[in-house]
Amino acid sequence: MFKRFLRFLLRALANVCIFPGLRMSLWRLSGVKVGEDAFLNLGLTVVDNYRGNVVKLGARVAVAPKVILIADSDPNHSILNKIARFTTRGSITIEDDTWIGAGVMILPNVHVGKCAVIGAGSIVTADVEDYAIMVGNPARKIGDTRNNTQAG
Repeated sequence: MFKRFLRFLLRALANVCIFPGLRMSLWRLSGVKVGEDAFLNLGLTVVDNYRGNVVKLGARVAVAPKVILIADSDPNHSILNKIARFTTRGSITIEDDTWIGAGVMILPNVHVGKCAVIGAGSIVTADVEDYAIMVGNPARKIGDTRNNTQAG
């Protein structure tokens, strides 16, 4: 219980810290794996029931404001909590050099490949391949970062 409370406090501090280096350190101490030269903007929410070590961000990942990473999802104290399909405990991995736009939501058990771009406001419900440009709800591929063109 103390470990979860400590993670809560560290994340709260990270979200008001204006010093990027200190902010990254606070996220790491709170149980989020943050790669070298990654940048996590203010307003990041990590939903993992404060378990720690289930959200992993690679090197040079850029996360814009108000992003929500949901590794745990359940209906809390509702009777629905007794029905297994409504409860998800998982992980989220975001590979190196990926850019996550403002207000993006990534759901449990999603792997985002390297050099991907997730457009602002998108909801990512499934794995994202390397170099994909994804937008929408649910997020769908519209292009490839290697050629900087967008599909129909």
